[in-house]
Amino acid sequence: MRKFIFLIIFIFQSSFYTFAQDVNSLVQKVKEKLALVNDYEASGRMKTNVVFLKVPIATVKIYFKKPNRLKIKNEKGISFIPKGAITINMNNILSVSSFTAIDAGLVKLDNISVRVVKLLPQDDTSDVVLSTLYIDETNLVIRKARTTTKDNGTFELDMSYGKYTEYGLPDKVIFTFNTKDYKMPKGVTFDFDDGDAQKKAEENMKNRKGKVEIDYTQYSINKGLSDAVFK
Repeated sequence: MRKFIFLIIFIFQSSFYTFAQDVNSLVQKVKEKLALVNDYEASGRMKTNVVFLKVPIATVKIYFKKPNRLKIKNEKGISFIPKGAITINMNNILSVSSFTAIDAGLVKLDNISVRVVKLLPQDDTSDVVLSTLYIDETNLVIRKARTTTKDNGTFELDMSYGKYTEYGLPDKVIFTFNTKDYKMPKGVTFDFDDGDAQKKAEENMKNRKGKVEIDYTQYSINKGLSDAVFK
């Protein structure tokens, strides 16, 4: 009986180790795919939905350069993006060098089967507490990600892919964030007309969710983007 129990424990431990190895291998493959992109300049349209703010749909340029440089600029030169929005690029979520990956099973997203992987950084100084990735194992892309940080709350990304799937770059990103971390941009109009408009808007933004949607129309990939772009 004792031998039987030891055998069951051994099989369980071996299976757990195999699953861990598989999920680490999957994350590594996704990282390798994203690593194909050294830099890009993308065009798109950005829609911002924040309670009590009227933010017009903007034509934007998005710039990225390894390892984690990201800049979003609209046609008027104003970026409507909250703190922590650097996570809008998957390279930054996966830039943690040391983490524990946990296989949380399979689920369906828009009728697509995805593997749920939880990443726990092993570095105690990391701002990221936990990242949950929903990985399309067929195309090796992340279709959804939820990241909890120490200082900037929780951010969620939903991504759809098309023309640039081979580079792991999405055609559309929906970025959901805590509105308390949203910095009021200049030139935005409010639903209030009295002198306390901004104060009321900021109060109502507490404990609410905001959303930024970016529809990418075109990418220019690996063209040697200058550092001057990020100054």
